[in-house]
Order: sequence, then C-alpha cells, then structure tokens
Amino acid sequence: MSWSSFASPRLVATLLIGAGVAACSPYVAPGTETEAGSTDGSTDGSTDASSDTETSDASSDAGSETDGETETSGTTEEPVDAVVCGDDPPEGAELAPALPTYGGACPTIEVGWDPEWSAAPNVVTVMVDGDDPQDRTFAVIAPEQIDDNEPLPVIFMWHWLGGSAEDFIDRSEVELAVEVHRFIAVIPEAADDLIFRWPYTALDTPERMEVEFQFFDDMLACVGEQFPVDENCVSSTGVSAGALWTAQLAGGRGEHLSSIISLSGGVGGDAVKPWTPSAHKMPALVLWGGPDDFCVAVDFDETSRNLEAALEADDHAILECIHNCEHATPPFDDIVGPTVFDPMWRFMLDHPYWLRDGESWYEDLGVPMGYPSWCAMGAGNAQIREGACDGSEC
Repeated sequence: MSWSSFASPRLVATLLIGAGVAACSPYVAPGTETEAGSTDGSTDGSTDASSDTETSDASSDAGSETDGETETSGTTEEPVDAVVCGDDPPEGAELAPALPTYGGACPTIEVGWDPEWSAAPNVVTVMVDGDDPQDRTFAVIAPEQIDDNEPLPVIFMWHWLGGSAEDFIDRSEVELAVEVHRFIAVIPEAADDLIFRWPYTALDTPERMEVEFQFFDDMLACVGEQFPVDENCVSSTGVSAGALWTAQLAGGRGEHLSSIISLSGGVGGDAVKPWTPSAHKMPALVLWGGPDDFCVAVDFDETSRNLEAALEADDHAILECIHNCEHATPPFDDIVGPTVFDPMWRFMLDHPYWLRDGESWYEDLGVPMGYPSWCAMGAGNAQIREGACDGSEC
C-alpha cells in the first residue's frame, strides 16, 4: 500500500509545498491585501521564521479582512487569532500530559542520516507484558543547533509499504525542513514481522498493536529525555500504509497528539481496522487521490472518507484535500515554497494541543496561502482537482 513513486523526487518536491511562508510566520489570509505582519514589508508571503512573536497582532489584522468579511463585535465569541505551536495557551486550556517514560536506559540519540548506514541508528527495547522484548530502530532529524530554552515540536513520520526510514528522509527533504521550521522529526523503521509493515489491518491483533503503541511511547520518551520538546505540539503523519497506521495511533495514543496528517490512508472497509475514538480532539489533514485511489485491496477513497466521517462524528477539525491522480504523486507543480511538504509542516505547527475541541483557526480565518485550491475545511467541502495526471503508481 504505497505510492511506488513516493520515492521519486517529484512527489516530495511538490507534495504539499507552501508559498514561501514559514510555518511559524504570521497568518496571511486568502484574498487579503494587507501585509499581514510581513517582516520585510513585502506581500509575497515570505517572512523571517523567527517572527512568530508577532503572530497575534498580525493575525488580528489579517483575520479582519478575510474574504471581505469582518469580525462581528459585541458578541460573546472570543476574537479568533492565528495561533501556532509555541504561543501561550489561554488560561484554563487543556494542556498535553507529561511525555511517556522509558523503562530502561535511553540510547544517546544519533541525529541525522549517514548514507552508509544499513538501518536507522537508534534502538529502543520495546517491552509489553507477556511478549518477548523487541529491539526497534528509528531515525531522528533535528536542527543542528538547539537552545536549551527552545522547546521544539515533534512529528512522527511513518513510511509506506515499500519504503523505509531512509526513503522518507530522502524524499521529504526533512533535514532542510527541521532547520527552516524548527522541529524534530522521528522516523520509525517498520519491523519485519508484518506483511503490510504496520499493524492496521483487520487481521492484526490488539496485542501486536500494543507493541507499536509502546514503540511510539518509547521513542517519544527518549527524544524528550535528550531534547527540549514541546509536548503541546506532537504530531503524526504517514503515507499510504503509514497513514493507515497513523489513524490507528490517533486512537491508541491520541492523548499525546496535537494533530494528525493522513496522506492516502484512512480507516474501515474490508481490509483496514475501524476508527477508535481518540482521547484528544485533534485537527486532521486528510489528503487522497480521489475516487480511483486504490492499491493492494484498499480503496483509499473509501477509507479516507471513513476517516473523515469518524473524525467529524467525534468533533475533530478536518482539512480535506483531494487530487484526482489515484494512488500517485499529488500534482503540486504550480506551488513553490522554502521546503518540501511545507503546508504539512505548517499544519502541524499551526495546531497546538490546547485548541478547543473541534477548533482550527483555518475554519474562521480561511485556509492559509500555500495550500492548493483543492483543499478546504470540513469533510465533503474540497473541490476535487481537475487536470492531467500520470496515472496510478501503485
């Protein structure tokens, strides 16, 4: 269940690329004529990534002109601001719990990737009651210089069926992204005991799923032991098989997740486990290739819509994106940005844990510049892309 050419430079060089707006920069509303807090006075969407301290003031101006609408004064509703990870939560907001703890001695985490490595360099021993201990490996990509007083968001990146941690690192250009957007990426390596790499199928046992949940806990615990981590900004994303697993992780460990991003994934159908309600209401970006997105016995149009229906029923905010290129490279040829996957990183950074249930400021202020026109807030609201495609890459 993978995009075979997700391994191609074109996929990640075009997938969800932003319009030059750093993920933590002030919000720029679609159709807004203001400079929306641009640090250099320009209106091309470029800002200094360090300008997130100006977000509140800039977003208030931007939001007042979104699509020609103005905020209604004198109501009981609080003003809507563009908020990002690292902003101060409002008084009384629900904050993320403490990070998990590891049962042993965490490894000294090796950061980055050496092409000479045959496997991800970091090892944790996963121990679940009744099961034999399992050594599991993962990679960590982080900024080269991190201040002790700089808590960084964390995103878990689960690879596709035919991929690996190394593939996801290479194709996403995440080593550049962590420097531009200031976050830590954790890229797990699948075990070799499952045909479909991650335990999301209808045949996978709860016990096997618990091993993977514990693997997540152990990685997060050890990353948090070595790095300053923003526990209010921990996200999970995946592609195809990895996206199917991300939906299961949201149910099993949602109390630690501030958002999820599903790229041709989902839940339900004949082959995939159903949705399990999450302990935390988190915004979700759900992207897939339209009605013909099908690969290896999984109808990704069905599973993606199933995921949206479950998220909607449980009061999670949804950003829906639908291209028309089946199980293949999303066509983002007309979008440019400072890093690959720019809006994906931005979606994570724009949705801290403490947002109210069902809330995304995208809903009120509009989807920011840099997302394709075939993305919209809410299940069933995106207009499927029209145009040529290269065909399925399953």
